Amino acid sequence: MDNSTFNGFLDKYIRPQTFPVAVKMYQDASAVPEKAKRPTRDLGFQMAICQAISFARHYGWTIALEGDEVSCPLAKVVFGFAPLTDFYLDGHACAGLYTETPAAGALTEAHVDKFETGEYRALVAAPLARAEYVPDVVMIYTSPAQVMRLVTAALWKTGGRIQSSFAGRIDCSDGVITTMQKQECQVILPCYGDRIFAQAQDYEMAFSIPRAKIETVAEGLEGTHKGGVRFPIPSYLRYNAEFPPQYANVLTSEGK
Repeated sequence: MDNSTFNGFLDKYIRPQTFPVAVKMYQDASAVPEKAKRPTRDLGFQMAICQAISFARHYGWTIALEGDEVSCPLAKVVFGFAPLTDFYLDGHACAGLYTETPAAGALTEAHVDKFETGEYRALVAAPLARAEYVPDVVMIYTSPAQVMRLVTAALWKTGGRIQSSFAGRIDCSDGVITTMQKQECQVILPCYGDRIFAQAQDYEMAFSIPRAKIETVAEGLEGTHKGGVRFPIPSYLRYNAEFPPQYANVLTSEGK
């Protein structure tokens, strides 16, 4: 299914407030689309990966990042753009912020999915409908109700449950790396950095879809819609409303 067609399914059945984002990892940086904006060259600053995704979903821009253009040290090492260090692996970047001790922080870091150092050279994020490449992952930021619709769509053909885990940090790994490595859809809880630097809102969650599941989700959106699971979620209105007792006097009192 091409990008524009799948974007049409999302527009019809989900109606996201921001553009669905096509994310692709490149082993060869020279293959990055020429029209992509580069943070340092075109904007004059480095950016975090969550920021690149936010530019794509809010502005409709195509953003390409190589390692030296990534501002977030955690994202840089997790995405393999820089080597993992003992300081990171031993939990010191986490301790005092998210965990009480470095030992607890080390456990948190160990559960973050990672690419091998040098496995990829660049990341590109673009609005799905305008992406000139086949995405590795499609990410949709939207409301919990709309994420629920995407969950039901993803399970339409197979049943079961979606398995996702949360730590409240480094959600760029959850959305891209975990989704690519597991080749399964993921529910994403925007992390602290995503909220500060990429301005994810309190009412937003995200849902990520690997390339292999795009047609499955599209079929599921259509199938569940026909079955009656829809967005906007319809309110149940077939009832006789109750009114304040004095309202009854409006009809029983004498008219003028």
